[in-house]
Amino acid sequence: MNSDNPPGEPDNQQGRLEAYLSGFADGEGTFSIGITRRPDLRFGFQLIHEFRVSQNSERGSILSLFQRTIGCGRIAPNHRTRRSDRSLVLVVRKRRDLLDRVIPFFHRNPLLSEKRFVFDKFETIVTAMAVGRHHTRTGFDELLKLAHSMNGEGRYRRWQISDVIDVQNPQRLYAEHPPASG
Repeated sequence: MNSDNPPGEPDNQQGRLEAYLSGFADGEGTFSIGITRRPDLRFGFQLIHEFRVSQNSERGSILSLFQRTIGCGRIAPNHRTRRSDRSLVLVVRKRRDLLDRVIPFFHRNPLLSEKRFVFDKFETIVTAMAVGRHHTRTGFDELLKLAHSMNGEGRYRRWQISDVIDVQNPQRLYAEHPPASG
C-alpha cells in the first residue's frame, strides 16, 4: 500500500484511523448533558454527562473499533424498548473516561462541523463537574443553562430551565410532574 507520507517517514495509520473515527462521530455521535430528577440530591436534579455514537447493527464493528481506540465505553442496543430499532450505541458516561480518554481524543482529532461548539460546551461542563462546580447552587444553575444551550437549545428536553432553576421544594415538583410509568 502506498503512503502519502514523504519517503523515509513512517506511515501514520493510527492517525488516519483516529481522524476517520472523529469524522464518524461528527456525523453519528452526540455529546450531551442529561437532566434527571433526584430528590435525594440537594437541588432535586442531577446532571448526567454522556458521549455516544450509534450505528446499525450490521456495521456495529465500527463501534467496537471506536471502543478499542479510545479504550473505554460500553456497546448496547440503542433502543431496548423499540424492537424495530436494531441499531447499537457506544456510550461513555464515566467522568474519568471522558476526561482522560474521550476529550483528549477529540483534542487530537478535532470535529470539523458545528458540533465542535457542542463539544466545547460539553468539555466545559464535564471539567467543571470534575472540580465540584455543580455542588453549589450558582454552579449548578450555570452548568444547567450551558447544558440547555447544547443540542437544539433545550427544545428536546423534558425539563425546562424554569422547572429546575430556583426550585425551592423539589418534592413539590414531583407532585406536579409524577415520574413516567414504564
